Amino acid sequence: MYRLNKKAWKLLLAEVQKCSGNDQLSQMEQEIVIKRLEKLRTEKGSPVGLDELSETVLDIYPQFSEKVLKKATKANQAPGLITKIKWATIILGTSVGVIWVVNLPYPMIRWPIAKTVPILLLPSYISMDHNYRGAIHNLEQADQLINKATSPADIERGGEKIKTAKRNLDNLPVWFLGYYPQAYCNLFGCTWRFTVDEFETARQRVGRIEAIVFQDKNALVPLTQGEQTLKAAKQQYEQATNTQDREKAIASWQEGIDQLEQIPQQTLAAKTATAKLNAYKRDFENARIGNFITAAQEFDLAAEQAKSIQPKAASELWQQAINRINQVPLENPRYVEAQKLLVSYQSKIQGVVDPRSSKLIEGAKQFALAAAKSAQNPPHTEMKWKQIAKLWSTAIEQLQSIRVEDPGYLEAQKLLATYQTNLGILETRLQAEIESQSSLKQANEQIQRLIAAPPSEQQQFQAQIQGIINQLNTVQSGTTAYAEAQILISQAKKRLQQ
Repeated sequence: MYRLNKKAWKLLLAEVQKCSGNDQLSQMEQEIVIKRLEKLRTEKGSPVGLDELSETVLDIYPQFSEKVLKKATKANQAPGLITKIKWATIILGTSVGVIWVVNLPYPMIRWPIAKTVPILLLPSYISMDHNYRGAIHNLEQADQLINKATSPADIERGGEKIKTAKRNLDNLPVWFLGYYPQAYCNLFGCTWRFTVDEFETARQRVGRIEAIVFQDKNALVPLTQGEQTLKAAKQQYEQATNTQDREKAIASWQEGIDQLEQIPQQTLAAKTATAKLNAYKRDFENARIGNFITAAQEFDLAAEQAKSIQPKAASELWQQAINRINQVPLENPRYVEAQKLLVSYQSKIQGVVDPRSSKLIEGAKQFALAAAKSAQNPPHTEMKWKQIAKLWSTAIEQLQSIRVEDPGYLEAQKLLATYQTNLGILETRLQAEIESQSSLKQANEQIQRLIAAPPSEQQQFQAQIQGIINQLNTVQSGTTAYAEAQILISQAKKRLQQ
């Protein structure tokens, strides 16, 4: 570092020329001072201070400006820390500005730089690599969270991931598609190698997942509303004290189930709802059937209280009870209980409206019930079938005695049609039993004759056995003779094969 820098030298030189005259002596003085200053300019060492500068010029130019000396001394000082920082900041800022400009996402800027000074695009390469990795990573996570979601939290998290992936794709400049910076990638190992088609596919995938997120979030609304409706309806049903309140609760219950069933099937909400719907429907059905039976019992209680003074009103109440009971489906576990109540209410309503026909109908039902029980576990003997037929006939006779003008006539006719059909079926089975027993008896007689007097010729012997088999084949299944006939047929066939 020279002791006198250029800036200080120029200040001092200007003042020397100002102090110097035009005569020969003045010129000589000027040359002496200038030589002294030139010597300081060529010497290396610490910067010249104010005192040394004063000694250099004041002995020749006493009038030399002290202000210039101080200014030159200041200019001659080595730059301080703040100055260095300032210049470093200026240089750094300028460099950053240049790099920022060349890394702007404009092909007209980047392409020439990429071809000539690709190192200046290092921030772009780092950003591209980062955003490419981020796009792939976040897209895969979003896909997993959305398409295999198990809770609303997965949908929410997947939505955040797809937004991040979209930002990553937005930050990938279109000009880089298919571009591969060889030097940078050899050094840092780039992971991107997008083509235009792949980029568009990723964009479409983002759009599809965004749509799924939107649909799933929307579907969560009816799911929440439906579950809240069901919860409120169930609570309302449990707190209900009469049929009207229970029916209102059941209507709300059905509304909640309808809301869940209307959720789009491809959404997480629909899968969640489907998993719960069976339980909801089971509880709803139990509540609905329970309400039918409870309401019928309430109508029955009210009818019992009214029958002595208002028989017509009591009859209407029992009819209401019957209407409720008739809504209990056959497959419901409480169907048998409901049918018992139904029989009771029908009997009561008949007792109020038409005591005579109701008693005849009730008697016919008892005979029919006895006949049905006796007919269980067939086959039966001819004697038992006749006994059962007699029970059905008695029930039919009871119903036939009800007059056309009797209020119970219509019900009696319905039962009569059923009982006559049952009697017809029974008579068919009775006839089958009689014929089968006759065929078995004839076959046994043929067997006895064959044993007593077997023919001498084998062909004739086999013909008689075949005749016995044919006779046994006329024994019908479902008869008491059928099992024995099958045994005899088996034995006869074995004898034919000997």
